[in-house]
Amino acid sequence: MQGIATHLWYDKDAKEAAALYTSLFPNSRIRSTNTLHDTPSGTVDLVSIELCGQDFRMISAGPYFKFTPAISFLVACETKDEVDRLWQTLSQDGQVMMELGSYPFSERYGWLADRFGLSWQLMYAGGRPIMQTITPVLMFTGANSGKAEEAMNFYASVFPQSSVNVQMRYGKGQEPDTEGTVTFANFTLDGEQFAAMDSAHPHGFGFNEAISFLVHCESQQEIDRYWERLSADPKSEQCGWLKDKYGVSWQIVPTAMDEMMSSGDAQQIARVTQAFLKMKKFDIAALWAAYEGK
Repeated sequence: MQGIATHLWYDKDAKEAAALYTSLFPNSRIRSTNTLHDTPSGTVDLVSIELCGQDFRMISAGPYFKFTPAISFLVACETKDEVDRLWQTLSQDGQVMMELGSYPFSERYGWLADRFGLSWQLMYAGGRPIMQTITPVLMFTGANSGKAEEAMNFYASVFPQSSVNVQMRYGKGQEPDTEGTVTFANFTLDGEQFAAMDSAHPHGFGFNEAISFLVHCESQQEIDRYWERLSADPKSEQCGWLKDKYGVSWQIVPTAMDEMMSSGDAQQIARVTQAFLKMKKFDIAALWAAYEGK
């Protein structure tokens, strides 16, 4: 199981989006769908998918959060035709943020938001080896502008198998961005690749719960450790969710939760749901007790 997965929040469209994305990307599939009842959002759909072999989780749980370009997904393509194919479908009824064309960093690149509002950066890799096809990119804006390098180093101190590689920095005359801040960087957390950039322009958006990163934990001790290191906003602690000091949302969940939700009957799933809805940080023993009806 992938240690860190991407979680996407939709109003009503998780199943539709899952069908679209898995039809577009190779080595992709819908792994499971579940429905939870009697939640604060009413009845919600949960969808687990693989895109290019990577773990994504999706939920339809109401119009509470909207995707923003503060987190986008960089897709490395082996050919220019692949960029064009993805662009043609993902741009339908979407919004273009950087026109598809040739740029100094790639001969074929474009940035768009699809019809669900999710942001994609499509890029021809130009013969460079592709280690991970889809990479989440965090853009540090507003009060967080200039903090990308600090944040990457912080995350690398929290997760195992981590590293930071700043590839480009802003120079003189690139105001409003401050000289030395991050134009683009790669970083790795628990073996998963991410990217980051600073932008001091007045974007008017930042991080929110629409996109979160789901951390699978084998033990209560592991949950406790991540919770202690990452949580910086007690008001945002709910159902295994937290926000870090930069406003990025994380879900710290036991791997046993997947087993409960995939193998349990309707009554077991309902008991587990009602148990975790009352929790902030997940308690594995209490979840198993609910699952077993104790």
